Amino acid sequence: MGETWSQLGSLIATAMFLWAMFDKYFPHHLRSLILSHTKKLTSFVYPYIQIKFPEFTGEYLKRSEAYAAIETYLSSKSSNEAKNLKAVVVKDSSQPVQLSMDENEEVTDEFEGMKVWWGVKKIPPRTQSFSFYPEMEEKRYYKLTFHKSHRETLCGKYINHVLQEGKAITVRNRQRKLCINNPSQNWRGYRSTKWSHVTFEHPASFDTLAMDSKKKEEIINDLIKFSEGKEYYAKIGKAWKRGYLLYGPPGTGKSTMIAAMANYLNYDIYDLELTTVKDNTELRRLLIETTSKSIIVIEDIDCSLDLTGQRKKKKEQEKDEEKDPASKMAIGEEESSSSKVTLSGLLNFIDGLWSACGGERIIVFTTNYVEKLDPALIRRGRMDMHIEMSYCGFDAFKVLAKNYLDVESHELFETIDDLLKETEMTPADVAENLMPKSQNEDAETCLKKLIEAIKTAKEEATKKAEEEARLKAEKEEKEKQEATQEDVKVDESSAKDVKENGVDVVKDDKTLGKEVKENGATA
Repeated sequence: MGETWSQLGSLIATAMFLWAMFDKYFPHHLRSLILSHTKKLTSFVYPYIQIKFPEFTGEYLKRSEAYAAIETYLSSKSSNEAKNLKAVVVKDSSQPVQLSMDENEEVTDEFEGMKVWWGVKKIPPRTQSFSFYPEMEEKRYYKLTFHKSHRETLCGKYINHVLQEGKAITVRNRQRKLCINNPSQNWRGYRSTKWSHVTFEHPASFDTLAMDSKKKEEIINDLIKFSEGKEYYAKIGKAWKRGYLLYGPPGTGKSTMIAAMANYLNYDIYDLELTTVKDNTELRRLLIETTSKSIIVIEDIDCSLDLTGQRKKKKEQEKDEEKDPASKMAIGEEESSSSKVTLSGLLNFIDGLWSACGGERIIVFTTNYVEKLDPALIRRGRMDMHIEMSYCGFDAFKVLAKNYLDVESHELFETIDDLLKETEMTPADVAENLMPKSQNEDAETCLKKLIEAIKTAKEEATKKAEEEARLKAEKEEKEKQEATQEDVKVDESSAKDVKENGVDVVKDDKTLGKEVKENGATA
């Protein structure tokens, strides 16, 4: 037995020596030729195909999306089958630690009755060198092995299934983000980003949203249709995006509506602050950095930039420059210190070619004064659905009563219903009156407090209407008096002109008679 092991050791040592000599001294083209023929001979004995998925591809510091998706896909199988595991820290995820199989481990998977093997390998660097990223010097990769008879199915359908499922798991496990754009001067530098984010934890939902139930159901159905419409949008040749315009008085729940939409669809929110964007180019670059399954929000768009009157304003500036050349310098200084985002750039951002970079995005505008917006900005196709967030009705009140007081019916509901039909009160004001301010306040106390608040608001609205009517009447009376005085002045001026003209006529008649008399006498 000892002689057998001794002979085996000598044979292995000889083989290693020959391989080292072959690798070092044989010409490169000769080695390639020998290895290629060796692989062909091996394929007759070993009928399996192997595919490698390296951790880093393309840009050296950028991790491969395919590698990350495979790692996520295999995480559950690895924890169940593999003996050697490692913990991978995942950022922005509800599961911050993900178990993955360690190097030189292997797990099996099955797809449509075909068996495959997944393994992870690591190639250490050949030379020792100093690096700021030592973990990237070691080349890791996943290796997929399967029988060559299943090549067509596994190379297409299976790999696509793994990547899609891995990305879907990442989306399900991720922590949703609330992002805000950084000023462009902060875009450069180590680990600088165009968007900063925090974890989005707003608890709003459509169940707690104070709104008419029919309108709420219509919005939910529209959101479901959009989120499931990838093939439909591709069929009609339209970018997979949708625009929503939320308009109404302050306190009617526009921001709460956005939070409810994000929670319902499990989307991230990008809160775009236009005043920090220098020009249209920066606006496009921000759009490229947004991800799919996101809601891009521009709140109070009528106040963000002067986009509503740019066309008219441009013509007025050209006229002013012709009259006063010095005004051109002042206008130039004003424009250089402010944002140069134009209405055209914003329209291209919403509905132009750049809007098709990526998919499954919702764009939301909010405004308190929809009449101030340019019609081109809110037309159908850009803002597809216009949602009016109006004053509190009885349906919205019942939702608030359920949320704040856990009351679904009460004898005071009928009184409140009648008062809300006669008085305009925002859901925010109604909610504030329904919220108990102490442990001693019960549901009935809060409802009575709300009734008094609505009555007070009704009286104030009546007084305000009367005051506006009085001021309007005084203004009309003043304008009438001014018009009368103007007519009197015109009449006096006309009479004076007539009087002066009459005197001149008399004088002319006397002169003419005198001349006739003299002429007659002469004759």
